[in-house]
Amino acid sequence: MTTRSTELLRVAHAHPGVTRADAARLLGVGTGAATEIVARLVQTELLAEVPAARSGARGRPTTVLVPHPGGPLVLAAEITQEAWRVQVVELGGNVLVTAAEEHDGAAWAEVAAPLTAAIGHFRDRYAGRPRALGLSAPGTVSPDRRLDAANLEWRDVDLRTLWPGPEVFVAGNDATLAASAESRRGAATGAAVALHLRIEAGLGGAVVDHGNVLIGATGAAGEFGHMPFGDPGVACPCGAHGCWGTAVDGSALARLLGRPTPRDQVTFARRVIASSADHERAAVAAVARNLGRGIAGLVNGIDADLVTLGGLGVDLLTAAPDELREAYLGGLMAYRRDDPPPIVASALGDDGPIAGAAEEAWAALLVTLG
Repeated sequence: MTTRSTELLRVAHAHPGVTRADAARLLGVGTGAATEIVARLVQTELLAEVPAARSGARGRPTTVLVPHPGGPLVLAAEITQEAWRVQVVELGGNVLVTAAEEHDGAAWAEVAAPLTAAIGHFRDRYAGRPRALGLSAPGTVSPDRRLDAANLEWRDVDLRTLWPGPEVFVAGNDATLAASAESRRGAATGAAVALHLRIEAGLGGAVVDHGNVLIGATGAAGEFGHMPFGDPGVACPCGAHGCWGTAVDGSALARLLGRPTPRDQVTFARRVIASSADHERAAVAAVARNLGRGIAGLVNGIDADLVTLGGLGVDLLTAAPDELREAYLGGLMAYRRDDPPPIVASALGDDGPIAGAAEEAWAALLVTLG
């Protein structure tokens, strides 16, 4: 495929329903050149042109660029602490169908079997069209797509067994992929340097620098939950002590309430955060302050102009905004306090990681098409 063809596909993906004229403007080419590129992409069943919705205005009907009905698809999969799901995603990000199942922290083999079956089912159902797999996972993912999820006791898991040999297979940490999605289609669109933090059983995140997610030398960047911002007397499943994640997740709430760490930390935490009981409100406020102080440390260090929160971070921001903000401002360097980087809820919510998996899969696939 020519560079221009790839660029036009990127435009159609980033701007679903774009007109040919607008695509030409975004590409910086003439309408004649755009017409030739579109014709080539239609012929190869990558794009289609359909009439735009009726506007009521007079003149020649407008057409828009949409995915070809027989064109390529990607499968986006997400594994969380409690469940998995798989989506079939077409160019432009539209989800055609979803399969999901809870696993409640089971052993990897018990999770992999139905997940592999779901991926296989969609490959058969859309015969020949699924060309890539994007996978979001709750742990560190190495460049050779091996997963370590400490909280689930999954060690050195080979993710490639889920679909051996696809044209494109990208995999990453859930918070990292959520950050990617927020920067492309969510609350961080247009930010220069965005910090995304996601809390489930522990805390992860990523820095997005002018649209580029910083993944580190081995792909393990963004493990902010393992920075020593927590209580040094508290052990983390990662093997360290005092990890920040242990001060802001469901285990932190349980510890403050004198309860054992729940198996289902997210559900437990959301139940406590929604409670009106005084002792539970006090625990939520303490955890929100722990979150705010840590965010201040990261903002001081990386000079972010925006902070987005996902997972339980959204719940804490909603339930204890004053405590979180007070701790945040108190930890910021003085010169930042008059105009601190805002802390906002993620626009994509719990769909951030799987949306990011789809985005990364499409980004890798587009350069191979044709």
